[in-house]
Amino acid sequence: MDYKTIEVSVLEKGIMELCLNRPESYNAVNHLMMEELEHFWRERLYDLETVIVILKGNGDKGFCAGLDMKESLETAPKMTTEEFYRFQARLARINLHMRRAPQPIIAAVHGAAAGQGFSFVLSSDIRVISPDAKFSAAYINIGLGGADMACSYLLPRMIGAGRAYEFMYTGKFMTAEEAYHLGLVSKIVERDKLHDAAMEYARIMMTKNHMGLRLTKEAINMNIDAGGMEQALNMEDRNQTLLAMGAALKMSKIKNN
Repeated sequence: MDYKTIEVSVLEKGIMELCLNRPESYNAVNHLMMEELEHFWRERLYDLETVIVILKGNGDKGFCAGLDMKESLETAPKMTTEEFYRFQARLARINLHMRRAPQPIIAAVHGAAAGQGFSFVLSSDIRVISPDAKFSAAYINIGLGGADMACSYLLPRMIGAGRAYEFMYTGKFMTAEEAYHLGLVSKIVERDKLHDAAMEYARIMMTKNHMGLRLTKEAINMNIDAGGMEQALNMEDRNQTLLAMGAALKMSKIKNN
């Protein structure tokens, strides 16, 4: 697919970079970007060459302002209820595609990440940000509910229900310092160091068992909703057995050769 609103490049073996590329519009998500992101993340499902994805927003203005409201105000009034629901569900499920992608996702965030942009950050696995980064569940600020685009699922699990509800009810911005102290982000670095910080994490992970990374993400996804410790242990035991036996088989082949 010839992408128009996103940029994709391979930085090093196993490390892919995905850039939201509508800098003139704060990287807001229009219909075309929705389609391209949907395609990109689906392609990663069976992509064995890509081990890690770094996600960023192009331009100086910010990471992503969320949905392109200019386009939406033009198109939404023309939609039937069924058409709008299909659009809403399709847009929201980009976040599900991100969680289903087997590659750990590192979000490198500068400026504002609002609405769907905030959900992209929440749907990532590791977050490094600049001091000017700020986050808002801005859905409630445009006349909708504050629970949208998986925010009501992901945010309480990451920072605790109390503060999560505050941000979803008020739509106010969470500062970089708040995000760090709430445990939402791993590191705050100057904007010109964001790429290096993301690459540092990526290179560390590249030294690990690549299948181990995939199975770790799978276990995280499954165990976040596990019914109890036993279910979580069963998933972990399965993964560790697969990895250990795979390593033993590999060593046996090396010895036989």
